[in-house]
Amino acid sequence: MSGGVEWALHCCVVLTSVAEPVPATRLAELHDVSPSYLAKQLQALSRAGLVRSVQGKAGGYTLTRAPTAITVLDVVEAVDGAAPAFVCTEIRQRGPLATPPESCAAPCAIARAMHTADAAWRDALRAVTIADLVRDVGTDHGPRAMSRISGWLTAG
Repeated sequence: MSGGVEWALHCCVVLTSVAEPVPATRLAELHDVSPSYLAKQLQALSRAGLVRSVQGKAGGYTLTRAPTAITVLDVVEAVDGAAPAFVCTEIRQRGPLATPPESCAAPCAIARAMHTADAAWRDALRAVTIADLVRDVGTDHGPRAMSRISGWLTAG
């Protein structure tokens, strides 16, 4: 998983704290990350329909859906794509003891284990929403954490 997923998730969480669009440069400043790097993550979120870009002087980014309707998996797939983490290359068909292709109609034990793990990982990420993460920020950092973020974002 790329580091961009972490930045994208943080942006989605902090965007819940404000009603107005937040400029990408302000989000980058908050997270102390390169504006051009963060812009790529925000563009990926926008292409996936998770955020929208508002043009103009009061422009910036806003979430397109309620935080309860955006899952961590949505963000992961927006930034890194939906391809599985494991891709079987049929190693069992190579080398001096290669299994003939006709004997490899079903996935091997390794591929089955990896596909099962990938499905479990995706199910776990699908079960957590941006709203859940926002709630956890309050639990981890105190009930005023999100209002402090909101104040900082709107003060600039």
